[in-house]
Amino acid sequence: MELDERKKKILKAVIRNYLETGEPVGSRTISKYTDLNLSSATIRNEMADLEEMGYILQPHTSAGRIPSDQGYRFYVDTMMEEKDREMVELKEMLLERQDKMETLLKQVAKVVAQNTQYAAMISAPSTHRNKVKFIQLSRVNPGQLLAVIVVEGNVIKNNIIPVAEDLSDENLLKLNILLNTHLNGLSMEEINLGIIAALKSQAGIHGNIIGEVIDAVGEAIKADEDLEIYTSGTNNIFRYPELTDNGKASELVGTFEEKQQLGSLIQESLENEEGTGIQVYIGDEAPLQSMKDCSVVTATYELGEGMKGTIGIVGPKRMDYDKVIGTLRTIQSKLDELYRKE
Repeated sequence: MELDERKKKILKAVIRNYLETGEPVGSRTISKYTDLNLSSATIRNEMADLEEMGYILQPHTSAGRIPSDQGYRFYVDTMMEEKDREMVELKEMLLERQDKMETLLKQVAKVVAQNTQYAAMISAPSTHRNKVKFIQLSRVNPGQLLAVIVVEGNVIKNNIIPVAEDLSDENLLKLNILLNTHLNGLSMEEINLGIIAALKSQAGIHGNIIGEVIDAVGEAIKADEDLEIYTSGTNNIFRYPELTDNGKASELVGTFEEKQQLGSLIQESLENEEGTGIQVYIGDEAPLQSMKDCSVVTATYELGEGMKGTIGIVGPKRMDYDKVIGTLRTIQSKLDELYRKE
């Protein structure tokens, strides 16, 4: 007899419930645990079939069922297949979206510079106060585990974790369920000492692995170090005589070409954004020394799931503020529309 979809769902529910509670699982528990909308009697019949097939055991008369080794093997194999497929699909989607995003942002910077005749920049969206979406531990070799951590914005981080001994499939599965049950949906600020202590306690002799995973989560969640910034229209700076005196233009162009200093302007824009996400810096208000003779207008755009970036326009103090702010608001709106269509 082969496992049909209903039996597979019931078997998975039995195993997951047993891994979480350590108690034999009855039909009434499964009727509440699954989305099958089956009666306890029907579930009992299915569980009897699963027991006959060797996937679950009844440790005591009138007790619920627990997984057999064969049941664990089925669960591990199917779960790993599903997760591997999800990871491949996710990585392919991210690579495609990343290429599209880079092309889009370069085009946005170009259009803004051409439309305003000033210098323009735009930062790639980065995640702020990320939350954990998914954690997967898998065996690399007897002394190492691979921790794949997916956080908001579908940012993926891989970490190798050393282990003192080879973990069985059952223990690896328990750790995966334990980590995802307790950490999914939490930000690093919400993963407090109490949660960590509880995780380590439930992990028993494998508590040190929990500590390594928490450290890896912290690395994945922290603010992006390599901020991608795209610029266009730096030559427009030479159109304005007040910016070309005493080497001011060269210094300003250097800031745009090196891009490193632009990161601090973008961070300030993201941290200090107001209701509209648009800020205007005039002269000495500009956060960068090279822009003290300019006006800088920035706008924050958002692509959902905490993904935010900054668009900036730099020009003379006599810039056309109405046009600049109107352009930025249009770009904000268009980026929002593009994201919602995906």
